[in-house]
Amino acid sequence: MKSKFKADLSKEQRLTPLLDSYYKKHLKQYRFERIGDLEQQFQGIDLILTDKKTGNTYLVDEKAQLDYINESLPTFAFELFYEKNHAQKQGWLFDASKKTHFYALVTSIFSDEEDCFTACNITFVNRKKLIGHLADLGLTQERLEKIIGANKNLHGKLGLAKLNPWHEGYLFFSTQNKAEKPINLVLKLEYLIAVGVAKRLV
Repeated sequence: MKSKFKADLSKEQRLTPLLDSYYKKHLKQYRFERIGDLEQQFQGIDLILTDKKTGNTYLVDEKAQLDYINESLPTFAFELFYEKNHAQKQGWLFDASKKTHFYALVTSIFSDEEDCFTACNITFVNRKKLIGHLADLGLTQERLEKIIGANKNLHGKLGLAKLNPWHEGYLFFSTQNKAEKPINLVLKLEYLIAVGVAKRLV
């Protein structure tokens, strides 16, 4: 597992210059500060955006589809639970210890050369609005926990009554093929944009 962690960290570090170039180009009204402090990163802060006019600050957690280089997926997986030391842990979406205001979802990551990322898409998701939208659908943290508890031995896709699985989203249980056994809420990026909780930066 350590070697995969190191490989992912290396990929993240190589992706950073591309992301920063996009922020400079498309977020001109903001100053941005990249966070290197591990404690802040554990709180879900990779980036701090400061509005140059108002001084308002926004805490951003970058989430990149680094397992899918040179692929374009229409969805993103929001972590609800994972396993560590044989115990189920709270995933980052509903984790109250996370201070994240926005997720920067990095998708369609392309690499023309082995050590160089050349293009990607970035979709900003307002975390509070997303959680509020899910609550409006009846998909509160408590409700999702009950559904997951009733299907804990499942592996694969599970449809939800309030989400169209083809156009909106579904639950996915990775209980057999991943060490951390994550349980994710998989949502279509275009759906998030359509309901007003996300905007495509690039």
